[in-house]
Amino acid sequence: MGEVVAAPEPDATPAAAAAGLNFKTVLQAMVQRNASDLHMKVGRPPTLRVNGELEPLDLPPVKPEDLKTLAEQLMTPRQVKQFTEEKEADFAIGVPGIGRFRVNVYQQRGSLCYALRSIPYQAKTLDELSLPKILKDIAMKPRGLVLVTGITGSGKSTALAAMVQHINEHRRANIITIEDPIEFLHRDINCHINQREVGTDTGTFAQALRRVLRQDPDVILIGEIRDLETLDTALKAADTGHLVFATLHTMDATQTINRVMSFYPPQQQEEVRFSLASALQAVVSLRLVPRADKPGRVPACEVLINTAAVRDQIRDMHAALNIPDLIKDGTVTYGMQSFDQSLMQWYSQGIISYENAMFYATSPAEFALRVQGVAGSSDNSWASFEKPS
Repeated sequence: MGEVVAAPEPDATPAAAAAGLNFKTVLQAMVQRNASDLHMKVGRPPTLRVNGELEPLDLPPVKPEDLKTLAEQLMTPRQVKQFTEEKEADFAIGVPGIGRFRVNVYQQRGSLCYALRSIPYQAKTLDELSLPKILKDIAMKPRGLVLVTGITGSGKSTALAAMVQHINEHRRANIITIEDPIEFLHRDINCHINQREVGTDTGTFAQALRRVLRQDPDVILIGEIRDLETLDTALKAADTGHLVFATLHTMDATQTINRVMSFYPPQQQEEVRFSLASALQAVVSLRLVPRADKPGRVPACEVLINTAAVRDQIRDMHAALNIPDLIKDGTVTYGMQSFDQSLMQWYSQGIISYENAMFYATSPAEFALRVQGVAGSSDNSWASFEKPS
């Protein structure tokens, strides 16, 4: 699967303890404290991100030789070559008895730095992640492009893995994923799943996508759209009868559609608008919000479904996108929801605080009025979000 096993033996420590850093102990602390990320840099103790906040471990500051020794043990010759040329490298490791981790090694002020993201062995379900039920319907679409967006660490990969898991449990399909690196490992249940890692199983996203249609896929997952060639191939695959999942680093549905169109030069704008309007199924945007009732975070989720009204607006070169109104109009009929509606649902159930709801809201002033009960009598799109379900 392109997985780098950090330890040559089940009980081996991946880095020499004599160097001063017991890497296995640090990873065990990361898992025990349910941290999402681990940061290591020279002169600072290993630092965890727990529920969105950075917390240094009670350990001595990391030394340059600790991180150099660790790199020699974790990285393959190909990754060492990549790091030497580019001063950074991405890969995944599995440490027996502890877990799997996505690793980014980079350089700052001449010394090594590490950023590790914890990856569960088993993808969680959409219900376990408290994601909207409409995502189950989106996952079961026979064709089209589904974009999952958000900032780094907002849960995009986790949500995508849950949607793939849902397909795996409820369809008989050939699923091909192209990832950099592979994060969640999927085992075949009802589906035939092949996971390809950029750099190990294929050269680039674009190279893999050029040939993926010859591999008889029903579902294609692209780890991230980074360039025009990848986006263009994804749109064409979605337009020719395949279900395509991909991620973008955008904040919401409006920014996502604008970002897609910005990949193309002005003379192709009209063509890409028609292509996107035809291929798009949904945009799912995520923000993780700290809980008030217990430690942890919950997903605030914006969902845009590509209805006839949305398609018409995407195609219209002369109309400004008015996605918030389209979401409001489609809430009851199509199951769409805005970030603020999602936040209202969590707030009305006492799961998040008013302060955090306001901080993450797209329109804080409107949200505050809704909380106070000030709203237009004809607007029933918030009804299911303003009281516990």
